[in-house]
Amino acid sequence: MAKKEELDEETREFIQWCIEVEGFLVAAGATVREAQDHIEEQIDWFTDQFCAALTPEEAAREALA
Repeated sequence: MAKKEELDEETREFIQWCIEVEGFLVAAGATVREAQDHIEEQIDWFTDQFCAALTPEEAAREALA
């Protein structure tokens, strides 16, 4: 059985941030699967937005622009 790896605080914050972005994308009309796929496909871009301190709502709005 594999040992569970502990995530660092920044990684946990980024995951939570992405979950919030997903919610805004879904609210704008995407399905959950479409929102998750988009975030996964554009993970570098979303990472940059997180590091630039955009809110999840701002990042979702930019992604939809």
